[in-house]
Amino acid sequence: ILAMGSHDLTFDLVGERLHAQRPELLFCTSHVGSMDGLLALRRGEAHLAGVHLLDAETGVYNVPQVQSVLGDEGCHGVIIGFVQRIQGLIVAHGNPRAIHSIDDLARDDVRFVNRQPGAGTRVLLDHLLRTHGITPNQVKGYAHEENSHTGVAAAIASGQADCGMGIQAAATAQDLGFVPLCNERYDLVIPAEHFAGALLAPLLALLRKPEPDLLRAIGALGGYSTEGMGTVLAEY
Repeated sequence: ILAMGSHDLTFDLVGERLHAQRPELLFCTSHVGSMDGLLALRRGEAHLAGVHLLDAETGVYNVPQVQSVLGDEGCHGVIIGFVQRIQGLIVAHGNPRAIHSIDDLARDDVRFVNRQPGAGTRVLLDHLLRTHGITPNQVKGYAHEENSHTGVAAAIASGQADCGMGIQAAATAQDLGFVPLCNERYDLVIPAEHFAGALLAPLLALLRKPEPDLLRAIGALGGYSTEGMGTVLAEY
């Protein structure tokens, strides 16, 4: 099973349990960002995509963007609930720069590390910067990009940056500080032919009735909720 799209730490946990149940199945992920994940589906290059794309006009996650990129182009399928997670600013342990809000990104003494264009976290950051009246050229390090939450956390842990946007679990994994900003939906987008096919059936069964140890493992990462996992949220 090939999943493309946004990076999320829970994919590894799901893949391990799926492989334990069905040893002949491998769950392979490619972290290309939410938007590129949708484009990969449109080109027929993946079976599903993980996305967390905020529509700034409506405040709705995923549905408007999926409809625009896929539904309006004649591609049809479903959006499945996966996890909800806390996004915020990952900072150094102890938060020595006293970073507490988006406004602090405009400070001259704060070095930022960004996500790549098309990543849902980058979309969220740009929306927050606009609402706070901050332009990208005011953010020192806006052009410093990493392709995953763990990459952002590693840049901060190594001292290359003072902070970056990311999920709480990435900060927890490297014993970094975290400033929560918002909750977001991280959903799975699945084309109709794959949703109805045999290949994804074991994965969908696992998500609809997740094992207690899987739920505990996801909860232990920090900043996750599994409410609605496996539920069809919308069609496109």
